[in-house]
Amino acid sequence: MNTQPLKLLLTALWLTMASTLAVANADSTATDSEAYSDSSETGADDSAGDESTGDDADSAATDDAAEQFVASLQMQHGEIALPGKFAKITLPENFVYIDSKNAERLLTQGWGNPSGDGTIGMILPADVSPMSAEGWGIVLTYENDGYVSDEDAADIDYNDLLKDMQEATKDENDARKDAGFGDIDLVGWAVPPSYDGNQHKMVWAKELKFDGASENTLNYNIRVLGREGVLVLNAVASMGQLQTIRMETPALVSATEFLPGKRYEEFNEDTDKVAEYGLAALVAGGVAAKLGFFGKIGVFLLAFKKLIIAGVIGLGALISKLFGKKSG
Repeated sequence: MNTQPLKLLLTALWLTMASTLAVANADSTATDSEAYSDSSETGADDSAGDESTGDDADSAATDDAAEQFVASLQMQHGEIALPGKFAKITLPENFVYIDSKNAERLLTQGWGNPSGDGTIGMILPADVSPMSAEGWGIVLTYENDGYVSDEDAADIDYNDLLKDMQEATKDENDARKDAGFGDIDLVGWAVPPSYDGNQHKMVWAKELKFDGASENTLNYNIRVLGREGVLVLNAVASMGQLQTIRMETPALVSATEFLPGKRYEEFNEDTDKVAEYGLAALVAGGVAAKLGFFGKIGVFLLAFKKLIIAGVIGLGALISKLFGKKSG
């Protein structure tokens, strides 16, 4: 899977240089056809050796560039106060945090996403380079839409919700094509939604198939409900990393909390704003759904090191359907 546009660019430059040198060398040494014929076997051996050496140099150069890029991301450890001072994350030792500026650099320069806004940072595993094929991360955003009621938590049929989302995904594929993106197929739940009513945190994951992709995409979601909005954590990974993420993210979920005065249980129904959607719509896409597929496209072109349109799959049609059910 191609997850390293920066590496590819540098490799292409090196290969172009190598090709130019090879042509020049061929022009200068092939003037005597008889001599060239007599030494063809030796020349073939030399060529093979040169190619091997060139490959090693290409690999070393791209690895060095990736290491320098990762070193420039200014990774932070320990307790992280998120921008806006509404929540904090006490990072386990095996995770690091990069701020919004460096998260934007990683997402665009490192992983090849279009420029967007709205991120408040990223969390990365400390023992894996984000520029490697095994690299993954969690994109942090905050939706300041008000208090999301969890009254419907026990009533949601997630199998029915999945069917609605799959149908809406297909309905929105024409719009994605018009915008220059390929089809998306929502394969199913990689992890069925589960809500912790004590911590007011929800976790679920979707398996997605992007048009032309050789491997399915994992869209792993964590939502932490607060008094005034929702802290959004979206994992950027492949399906092959599902078990790793399932093992490592529970500690992050437990370590993420709103600060006093911003906590879910401190909601005041007389003064506080209430969000226009509940938990079902939160799973389907939340506030972005109300704005339609392109309403927040800059925010949601973040994940899978290519595109995380997963967060807004079929939202226009689906949320209308969900709101219709709720009002009905």
